[in-house]
Amino acid sequence: MDGWFVIGLSIGLACFGWYWLRLNIKLKRLTQRLQPELLRVPFSTPSQLIRAIAAQEALYQRAQAELMALKGLMQVAPIGFLQVDEDNQLTAFNPKACELLSLDQRSLNKPRLLLEWVRSYELDALIEETRHSQTPCQQEWVFYPVTSDYTKLTQQQPRSLRGYGFPLEHGNIAIFLESREEVTLLTQQRDRWISDVAHELKTPLTSIRLVAETLQARLTPPMQNWVERLLNETLRLSNLVQDLLDLNQLQANAQKRLTLQTVDLRCLIESVWASLEPLARQKQVEFAYHGPDGLLLQADEARLHRVLLNLLDNSLQFSPCHQTIQVNVQVLPQTTNSEPERVCLDVIDAGPGFPEHTLPYIFDRFYRGDPSRRRGIGARTSLTTNRATGASATGASPASLGGGSAPPSTPDMPLNSSTGLGLAIVRQIVEAHQGTVTAQNHPETGGAWLQVIWPLHLTNP
Repeated sequence: MDGWFVIGLSIGLACFGWYWLRLNIKLKRLTQRLQPELLRVPFSTPSQLIRAIAAQEALYQRAQAELMALKGLMQVAPIGFLQVDEDNQLTAFNPKACELLSLDQRSLNKPRLLLEWVRSYELDALIEETRHSQTPCQQEWVFYPVTSDYTKLTQQQPRSLRGYGFPLEHGNIAIFLESREEVTLLTQQRDRWISDVAHELKTPLTSIRLVAETLQARLTPPMQNWVERLLNETLRLSNLVQDLLDLNQLQANAQKRLTLQTVDLRCLIESVWASLEPLARQKQVEFAYHGPDGLLLQADEARLHRVLLNLLDNSLQFSPCHQTIQVNVQVLPQTTNSEPERVCLDVIDAGPGFPEHTLPYIFDRFYRGDPSRRRGIGARTSLTTNRATGASATGASPASLGGGSAPPSTPDMPLNSSTGLGLAIVRQIVEAHQGTVTAQNHPETGGAWLQVIWPLHLTNP
């Protein structure tokens, strides 16, 4: 009987020891997950686990405090914040978002579809684009608040917004909203100021030009050369003023200022190149057209001529000698029945191209590009330059006023004193035709690649 008792006790002790060993292994694993450095402390495993749990509790409390601080900052942040779940239900927001989107914060007491609170196609598109791409996205639009209270209709003014979308876990999307009203107001004030100054300068420049032309016919060299330089600079300033006026006119109701007619695109391109051919002959630059014959489109012929002249003149300016400027035209296929037919025009040169960091600013006003793009081009003479700057094609230097030797020439200075408005005018005209223009470097030639896309048929608004 005692033998069986000893055997049973031994089996029980073995089971208890095996259970205790497994329990210690599990405790050590749990401790290692929570606080691995505690395994080196000379305490029992339960003591180590208790210390690890206490440390985790402290970390949890710290994380909770940081989360509350972030929520507090988000409530007073000067930018709007929205968060939607995978079903596009509004789950989080801050007061600034309610202000920008004209929402009643008191009524947002439970998650509901964002579409029930905000009627904005652009905001929905930004959310879907972010969710589909799983990358941060950005979009700008004008938001028009909608309200059922007719007494507040006059208070609901449209506002310019910029949205940033960020993908989160489990299909959630975070949206940050930024008001662009101050930027829009500053841009309008800048354009108005430029327009006013341009109008004020136009009359005195015309008077100076008339005086210079009168003096030019009555003087003899070397005095006549100085008047010629004065006249050239006056012409350059007059063209600058006219470009500024054209830009402001295009920005104000651009589509209404278009005179639409049927234009043969190839004939227009060849006409523009014919005006630049004397310059191309000097540099021995060839012209290659690839595209359909007799492509008819609805456009403002005079403004489209200006677009092509600026694009080809820009490529000719930066093309090395003995190279070819390519102009490729194609009609893009329709992706949907509602989409209009579009024509794509590519102007490609073999010059130094655009530095990558300058590409976002190529079409900005007064942007003249990186000096490296002009390096090695040398002095340039062109019909456009002569009209805009009046630079002498022969490079002759006028004599001094005292009748002595001519002032020193500056051969390193290009004769083209571009003001950086050419491509800005191109963008305004293309956008007035409901099109887009982009700039990049061509992968084969390494030169500039300017692409214009606009509808094949337009109607007057």
